Amino acid sequence: MSRLLLISLLIIIIVGVAIGFLLLYQSRSNQVGRPQTTSDIATGGATTLRLTSALTATTHLPIITTSDKRDDVDKWNLWITDFPQLRGANIYQRRVYPELDGPEFAGPGPVGPPYSQADFDRLAAMGANYVNISHPGLFTETPPYTLDPDIQSNLDNLLTMIAQADMFAVISFRTGPGRSEFTFFWDEVGDWFDESYLNDSMWQDQAAQDAWVDMWHHAASHYHDNPIVVGYDLMVEPNSNEVGSHALDDALDIWDPEDFYAEYGNTLYDWNQLYPRLTTAIRQVDPNTPILIGGMGYSAIEWLPYLQPTDDPRTIYTVHQYAPFAYTHQAPPPLNTYPGLFDTDWDGADDPFNRVWLENLLSTVDDFSTTHSVPVAINEFGLMRWQPGAADFMDDQIDLLEQRGINHALWLWETSWEVYAKDVDAFNFRHGPNPDNHADVDSSNLMNVISKYWQRNTIRP
Repeated sequence: MSRLLLISLLIIIIVGVAIGFLLLYQSRSNQVGRPQTTSDIATGGATTLRLTSALTATTHLPIITTSDKRDDVDKWNLWITDFPQLRGANIYQRRVYPELDGPEFAGPGPVGPPYSQADFDRLAAMGANYVNISHPGLFTETPPYTLDPDIQSNLDNLLTMIAQADMFAVISFRTGPGRSEFTFFWDEVGDWFDESYLNDSMWQDQAAQDAWVDMWHHAASHYHDNPIVVGYDLMVEPNSNEVGSHALDDALDIWDPEDFYAEYGNTLYDWNQLYPRLTTAIRQVDPNTPILIGGMGYSAIEWLPYLQPTDDPRTIYTVHQYAPFAYTHQAPPPLNTYPGLFDTDWDGADDPFNRVWLENLLSTVDDFSTTHSVPVAINEFGLMRWQPGAADFMDDQIDLLEQRGINHALWLWETSWEVYAKDVDAFNFRHGPNPDNHADVDSSNLMNVISKYWQRNTIRP
């Protein structure tokens, strides 16, 4: 009798263990591919989507399991989903010129203004998951066009801090062989710098353009295995249509794309003949990291249709959206409002300026993306913080980008370097709408709108 009881107990135990394993398997299987819920996002629970997380995914990304490594994840998926995956801001740095900047204004150099770990941590805490690093190129601007180790070291340090803050990054080169930072404010020559600082020679110098090819080959070789680098932006705001090869002595000042390409297409002035070479150089050492390309005319929307897409299957085409300048760049006291009625395009006639106006503007992006079956990103957009209706303008514009699934990076997340931050803050939304205030405010309508969209981010490195 006791033997029969023992056998019965063993059978019960075996059956119980089998049922337990079955229930555990079903529970884990249900978690794999389970769509993220609002409560998951709000609570920051274990199911928040991360490239390194286990057993979570969305319908727009491949399932990530514990066996996947972060650098095995296809970064391309961040750019081609039906909703934005990357929402964040630009940071801006340039070479420091002690003879112009003095000992403190832009920091101790060689690149400034300085950013700290706290700057990036604060950006991430607001919800951003993406930093567009608007940075000097790694090669010298004058012959013999060689690597500048100090510039590369600075970029390495920025990427380390951004990674520590758990955000992605795109590397964007503002300058390089035959192109200096002063191309962006050449009209201030004589105010705080002299003509000797101007350098746009690359637009008529084959050797300089060849050196841009070498620079991007080196950069891609150096950064190709960095898991947070999700894009290479080949040049910030190509602008030979305005500056030519010298803003004072060889300016072209052509603002109609048809006129520019009719006269200068397929010449050294033509950005369209250079970026395919940069793409080829990158793909020789890095077949995977997405490439970002903006158009001539400082990458304004109206120049987008004149970009010629390459045959590279992992390229995003970009726009810098500051239109209309008659609203976004008003010095105080501003007159034009959003919504409002004023001349938005300098044709002498007033235009209704509202959400419909923005929708019509973005139709150019829609047409380009559809025609070429390529993704488009807005990796610069913004306005000076004191513009009337700034929060409503920003809300409408970002909402329209969200509807299109367009990743976006605001201009600008300013440094907390005090000497610089107090003096250069027109785009620093943290300083609020009062142009006479030069310190952080607790909140503002514009700040709340920006944070609202950044907090939609659910994916981080």
